[in-house]
Amino acid sequence: MTQVVLDTNVLVSGFLATRGPLSDIVTALLRNEFRLITSHHILIELERVLERPFFLEQQPQEAIDRYLTLIRRRAEIMTIDVIVHGVATQPADDQVLATAVSGRADYLVTGDRQLLVLGAYQQVKIVTPREFLDLLSLADDG
Repeated sequence: MTQVVLDTNVLVSGFLATRGPLSDIVTALLRNEFRLITSHHILIELERVLERPFFLEQQPQEAIDRYLTLIRRRAEIMTIDVIVHGVATQPADDQVLATAVSGRADYLVTGDRQLLVLGAYQQVKIVTPREFLDLLSLADDG
């Protein structure tokens, strides 16, 4: 099964999206079409972002809590055992890359242009949400 790290920006946007690629990624996760790999770093960042007043104005706390529970239950939470330093432009992004490498992910799905410009890191392909859905569709067809 395809192993995937969803960057925090994809997880946050997927929570709010009602249609389009980000919503489709959450649907694919619910259908077990890929294996979600994450780390405590990503989960903490996700919680921190969803606690901002903007998100609480968009969705009730109960919906946010249900989403966080869903992500925790569906994901394999990896211990980061690979050090990545200075590859990305921000230290937090190095942690996302470290999660992907530690979890032996096939893909890191992100909307972060600074990560996307890398194209790949070690064996992990870095793709947009749309590219990932296209790849997932090809895997289903094959």
